Amino acid sequence: MTQEDPEHGIELLWRAEEHGPRQGLSLDRIVRAAIGLADAEGLDGLSMRKVADRLGFTTMSLYRHVPGRDQLVDLMLDEVMGEHPEAAPEGGWRARLESVARQAWQIRTRHPWIAEVRGTRHLPGPNGVAHYDYMLSTLTGTGLRPSEVIAVIGLLGRFVDAEALLLVETRREERRSGVSEEEWWGARGSLYERLGDYPTITRLWETGGWDHPEDSFEFGLRRLLDGVEALVQERDETRDEICRECGTPLEPAPSGRPRVYCSRACQQRAYRKRKTG
Repeated sequence: MTQEDPEHGIELLWRAEEHGPRQGLSLDRIVRAAIGLADAEGLDGLSMRKVADRLGFTTMSLYRHVPGRDQLVDLMLDEVMGEHPEAAPEGGWRARLESVARQAWQIRTRHPWIAEVRGTRHLPGPNGVAHYDYMLSTLTGTGLRPSEVIAVIGLLGRFVDAEALLLVETRREERRSGVSEEEWWGARGSLYERLGDYPTITRLWETGGWDHPEDSFEFGLRRLLDGVEALVQERDETRDEICRECGTPLEPAPSGRPRVYCSRACQQRAYRKRKTG
C-alpha cells in the first residue's frame, strides 16, 4: 500500500487525543470500528463504506477525519500496538525477548489481519514506536553489535507475522468453504493412497510423525531464540575485541594498551555521552 501524503499520515498517527462528543463521529470511533470489522472479516473485508455502515454514517463523513483506507490501516495498526503491556518482565534478555514475542503473538491471534498488512512504507505511530523501542531494549547489555540487535528484532517480527499469516489463511479458507481445516484434509483419502511410494514420508507417517505435530509457533520461537543465544554467547566471548561504541571488530593494537574504540570519532562520541549522561 502507498500513501499520497506521508506527512499528513504522520500528523494523523501522532495526533493529540480527541475530545469531541461521545456520540458524534470521531477518528477514534472510526479506528475502533475498522478494527472490529477487520477482526471479523479480515483485511480484505475492510472498506470505508463498511466502516461507515457500522457507525451509521455516510462514507463521505469518514473522509472528513481520515483521507482513505491506507491511512486508516496505519491508524488501526498503531491502535492495536497499544495493547502491549507497559510493564517489562523481569529476567535476562532471553526472558524479556520471549515475553514480548508471546505478547505479539497474542495480539495477532486477536487481530490476525495485522499479518495481512503488506509493504514497507507503513508509517509508525507512537504505540508502534514505543513497542519497537522496547523490543530493541530487550537486547541491551548483550555483546551484540547495534546492527545485529536491529536484525534480531526484525527477524523475530517476521517470524511472528509469518505464523499469524498462516492463521489468517486458515480462517479465510474456513470462512469461504464452511469446512474446517481438519475436516478438509481428513477427506483427502485419494491423496494419501498415492503417498506409499515415497519412503521418507511413509517412514515418518508409520512412526507417528504426524500424530502429535509440534506447535509451530512454540517450536519456531524456541529455535529462533536458541540461535540468538548462540550469537550472544559468541559476542560475549569476544566482547573485548569489538568497539565499545559501535560494535565494529577491532584491529589488534600494534603495541601498548589494548584498543577500546575503532576510531577517534567513536572515542569522542563515547566521551560526549559520558559528559552529558
